[in-house]
Amino acid sequence: MGAPPPPPGGPYEEPQPWSPPPFGTTAPPLAGRWRRLFAGIVDGVIVAIISSPFTYDSLRVVSNPATGPQATGRVGDALAAGVIGFLYFWLLQSLWRGQTIGKKLFGMRVARATGGPATSGQIALRQFVEVVLGWLCFLGLVNLAWILFDRRKQALHDKAARTVVVDA
Repeated sequence: MGAPPPPPGGPYEEPQPWSPPPFGTTAPPLAGRWRRLFAGIVDGVIVAIISSPFTYDSLRVVSNPATGPQATGRVGDALAAGVIGFLYFWLLQSLWRGQTIGKKLFGMRVARATGGPATSGQIALRQFVEVVLGWLCFLGLVNLAWILFDRRKQALHDKAARTVVVDA
């Protein structure tokens, strides 16, 4: 009878495009959208309180007799708030295995999209993208709303860093 066919993956087999493996049966389930929202609100309030001494006068209304009241903002204050927010999320998630205070309260953590804990570099990239998109107002809203339609509940900053938010 003939020789058995060669095993798959031989030297002549066409290479397959790479894609991250799906979560296995041992991977924790993805965190819920509402819990992510509430954890984000808690963390946002904490960042606002921490950054308020540096940004308390960032938005002033100046009255100009020729043009009427005008709001003025200072770029330095927005930069300070962005740096404080970045450090808050990056340091806590790096030190607490993907968790911030809000994520701890709601039982979630950031993990690699392929499974396992996220690295400090992934968390830094994730937060950098989130801060930059947040400064670009409309894109910041698109970034946050992205989890509503994504099958893996990833925001754009999660996709950039190849991370997901899972149950802790």
